[in-house]
Amino acid sequence: MQTGAITSYIDVAQLVLYAFWIFFAGLIIYLHRENKREGYPLFSSRRNDQVKVQGFPAIPEPKTYKLAHGEGEVQKPAAADPQIPFAAVQTKGGFGSPYVPTGDPMVDAVGPAAYALRADVPDLTYEGTPKLVPLRVATDHALEARDPDPRGKPVWGADGKVGGTVRDLWVDRSEALIRYLEVEVEGDRRVLLPLNLARIGFDGVRVKSVLAHHFAKAPGLRNPDLVTRREEDRVSAYFASGHLYATPERSEPLI
Repeated sequence: MQTGAITSYIDVAQLVLYAFWIFFAGLIIYLHRENKREGYPLFSSRRNDQVKVQGFPAIPEPKTYKLAHGEGEVQKPAAADPQIPFAAVQTKGGFGSPYVPTGDPMVDAVGPAAYALRADVPDLTYEGTPKLVPLRVATDHALEARDPDPRGKPVWGADGKVGGTVRDLWVDRSEALIRYLEVEVEGDRRVLLPLNLARIGFDGVRVKSVLAHHFAKAPGLRNPDLVTRREEDRVSAYFASGHLYATPERSEPLI
């Protein structure tokens, strides 16, 4: 057989292109299927009874993952993921109508106050030590001398009233920066305030997202010197949701 006798009537480039298309389509389906290991099946509320929605491709078979630092194993998709009670009802108007909170949305985790049920254990550094701790524990860290030290200073809410007093700073050991302010509030409780939502001055700390009385209702910690991943999400969601829920006017149309 002469050289090129087969390829003389077969378009090799076109076959390679078709093979690539088939491979790429399979890759997209595979990745989309793997993407459904968490958050699926969805539940539709179009009818009185909930309908499972998983789409195409279907949910993959459960796979077991080993967690870092010997924290055990987790299976995804899980047989039954824990759910946060949904404290909201749909307004009249049919399917697609908005939901309104039935209680205190900042506490009930509704809308922007919602948080993920992450593992209820502290985040760890590469070495396996707690990542977020107060400066009273991380004695090898210190505040820059030229920066304002908010410890002992008041914390004002958006209403200009004092909601608490800063008692300590929580440092991220991995990034070497401050993540939270530890604020002593009414009832001798201490809560964490995300630094990104605070403005520190030499006279104190100002927070625009919440009012002074909201500090007393902020989520607390089980351990005064440790914060878990789930507690972090809950704290951040509570204070951030104040931009919408702190006052009735904030949840109304702008015009």
